Amino acid sequence: MTEAAAGHDNAHPVRHRDRAQQATTSGRATGPALSPTPLLLLPLLLLHVAATRAPHELPPAAALTVALTLPLLWRQRAPRTVFGAVAAAAIVQWLAGIQLPADVALLVSLYTVAAHSGRRATLVAGAVVEGGALLACLRWATEGAFLAPFVALTATVVATVALGTNARTARAYLAALEERAARLEQHQDQQARLAVAEERTRIAREMHDIVTHNLSVMVALTDAAVQTQHRSPDKTTTAMLQVSETGRQALTDMRRSLGILRTDEPDAQRHPLPGIAQLDALADRMRAAGLPTRLDILGSYTHVPATAQLTVYRLVQEASTNTLKHTPAGTRADVRIRCSAATVTVDITDNGPGPSSPADTPSAPSGQGIPGMRERSAAYGGTLRAGPLPGGGWNVHTRLHLDSDGAAPA
Repeated sequence: MTEAAAGHDNAHPVRHRDRAQQATTSGRATGPALSPTPLLLLPLLLLHVAATRAPHELPPAAALTVALTLPLLWRQRAPRTVFGAVAAAAIVQWLAGIQLPADVALLVSLYTVAAHSGRRATLVAGAVVEGGALLACLRWATEGAFLAPFVALTATVVATVALGTNARTARAYLAALEERAARLEQHQDQQARLAVAEERTRIAREMHDIVTHNLSVMVALTDAAVQTQHRSPDKTTTAMLQVSETGRQALTDMRRSLGILRTDEPDAQRHPLPGIAQLDALADRMRAAGLPTRLDILGSYTHVPATAQLTVYRLVQEASTNTLKHTPAGTRADVRIRCSAATVTVDITDNGPGPSSPADTPSAPSGQGIPGMRERSAAYGGTLRAGPLPGGGWNVHTRLHLDSDGAAPA
């Protein structure tokens, strides 16, 4: 009966981990407030008492059976208090000299204390039950047969304590696993949110570079077409064709950045992922838009990863666009790319007047331009410097480290 009751207690599902930890430290058990098992056993025990006791022994035996069994209803809520009540009833029973099968309630309450309380409470409860076993054997064991029942009761007490302790350990282990799983889930949620935020930042940076550059070029080409439409219709036609091509390029870049451009589409073949090889075309567009641009590429760039080449392209694109937008006509831009085995150095310099540089122009919006360039450069371990030159003009300089651990796909 003791093992069955212990197994019933151990079968209760593990509750929330906070309640399990509270039960381990404070002696309050998890699970339902009332356990219905004693209500099912009590009628059977009372029937046994009624069938085996003399009429004059029936009232005290029934009262003691109820006193031993009924407190077990609250063992889940207050295991130590219930154990004290059951132990007190057992002492009264011993003093009255009445043997009852309801004594198994001591083992059930001992198991509950071991399963839901600390080590000290378990040792105290085990010592109390062991003392009760000793007193019971001294009083009711037949002459010459003391040792055998005492050893059997002692083994039962030890087994009950071991079962309860194992249940408490398993509960604590499951609570730790549950907490670890919750922390892991929270960490994964945080990583997912960070990934979403990084992706949104990447898309915003790409959209800024694409839209700002292409719109600036289109506006400059349109202004040039308006000025030459009467005296040079051929140049006007050429400028408008360049406006159309720039618009298609912008649409292609935007679709690629949003991840919806399939590689088998014609635009993907006509407009590959921008890289160092496409800087010539970029310089041509800037010249057509009215910004004389000189491009020097030193060293071979065939070993440079595609993402790093895209970073170089976007840096040159953004810096050239800033020069086009914020400097007067006649300003020139010099772009120098130096490639080595481990680094790519980017230098963009213009000769515009100092007050018209992007950071100093009052009308220049504080948007994603220079911060976006800094983020792109930092992804490859570089530190971007952007500022006016002592003799006038503006310079953007950075060095990308191709073996940088911080490099991330664009």
